[in-house]
Amino acid sequence: MKKMKPTMIYSVLLFILLLTIWELVVTVKNIPELILPKPTAIWMNLMTHLSSGYFLSHINATFIEVIGGFLIGATIGVGLGFIVSQSRTLREILHPYIIASQAMPKIALAPLLTLWFGYGFAPKIIITALISFFPLFESTVTGLSLVDKDKVALFRSLKASPLQILMKLRLPSAVPYLFSGLRVAIVLSVVGAAVSEFIGANKGLGAVITTGMGMMDTPLMFSAFILLTLMGIAMYHLIGLLERVFLKKYDYSRRDQE
Repeated sequence: MKKMKPTMIYSVLLFILLLTIWELVVTVKNIPELILPKPTAIWMNLMTHLSSGYFLSHINATFIEVIGGFLIGATIGVGLGFIVSQSRTLREILHPYIIASQAMPKIALAPLLTLWFGYGFAPKIIITALISFFPLFESTVTGLSLVDKDKVALFRSLKASPLQILMKLRLPSAVPYLFSGLRVAIVLSVVGAAVSEFIGANKGLGAVITTGMGMMDTPLMFSAFILLTLMGIAMYHLIGLLERVFLKKYDYSRRDQE
């Protein structure tokens, strides 16, 4: 059995300490549950709704939106980043539109997308894709562009074609950047899905938060928040695991960032 790192132990102890302080402050100050519930009350609410199956359909709905939006956003981001990185002219033409797509507040699109596509998964997946697209686009362009000039010169001196330089040099160099973008994008996908559910959704953890707010059930809102957080953490670490397996399998070297 692998021994737990001291830093991990300290992190767990810090988490327990913060929860204890939270519990004591709420108890001593007699803060109403509507304003700030105790961690124990949130835990009981979470366990009750999990055991009853209440959260199951909402978790499934949010998961579908996250995965759907992430896959679409990642595909477009990597594909467009690949194309743009090969042409400075195309980059200059498309750059203003790409920046505008990110400067535009996505939540403002939710009512329009709901009007156009209804109350199903489509508008939530579109918003999630728009949010997750940019990190993959930027990481792809950066990874394919930031290649050692000496290595490029060496390849050219060996009469390597542009395609060979791309496949043998630029793409392998870009892999760590791509995984970095994937880790950011998957977390943003969870955020995007939850935010999109605030408007026009009757399923999903974001919709649960909206329902809890309407019912003034603060523990329920915290329970949904915890599940969203756990979903984001799990997916982040899943991408990290895939990265380690991929880099090890194909013998890539990268600096440990932890």
